[in-house]
Amino acid sequence: MDPVSVITNLDFMVAVRFIVATVVSIAVFELAVLLYHKVKSPLLNPMLVTVVGLILALNLLQVPVETYEQGTGLFTFMLGPATVALAYSVYRQRKILKEHFIPVVAGCLVGSIVSMVSAYTLCRLLGLGHDMAISFIPKSVTTPIAIAASQELGGITAITVAAVIITGILGAIFSPYMAKLFHIKNRIAKGVAVGTAAHAIGTSRALEIDELEGAMSGVALAVAGLMTTFIVIVAHIVFQG
Repeated sequence: MDPVSVITNLDFMVAVRFIVATVVSIAVFELAVLLYHKVKSPLLNPMLVTVVGLILALNLLQVPVETYEQGTGLFTFMLGPATVALAYSVYRQRKILKEHFIPVVAGCLVGSIVSMVSAYTLCRLLGLGHDMAISFIPKSVTTPIAIAASQELGGITAITVAAVIITGILGAIFSPYMAKLFHIKNRIAKGVAVGTAAHAIGTSRALEIDELEGAMSGVALAVAGLMTTFIVIVAHIVFQG
């Protein structure tokens, strides 16, 4: 067969996979959002419903995960620019950050350290291997930063992504109840806690509850992400150097 024809066929198949994967992903997510707004239950978080829906769709259509991943390559590539865009989020909220600089930074720093240490310690206590344990360390930061941190530490990227998604969903569902349980009424404190612990998924939930809480959560997810990256790099240099 002509090499040009082979390349053309390969490019065509890549394009088809991309289009199908994009359409299916967006369609499932939009349906999940509609279901969430109709039922108004935190248990039907759009991200959770989307993940479950895609798993069911791939199994029903007998589509290998590898094939689906090949079609979503552009989404993966866009994680890089999404990370850079976090700086703009902080810039937009610079006034709030300046007014509450010490509480925000202190909360993000303590939250990031506790999250990483507790994740690694719990994994080791449960008998998971070192590779699995370090894969859970960046679970509370947004996906692009978590992937970079996991790769820096030598973790398993797929496990890290799953941990990030599950952490965000659980944070979005249970953060309002946790605030009530511990009688936390300060909106700034609640926003910083959600953004630090449950990144973007938690922030989307915080925005629905209160504008200020959502804004502080957006600032916290960016600040906590930067802090986590810095801590991971320093730890890697210290322990590997």
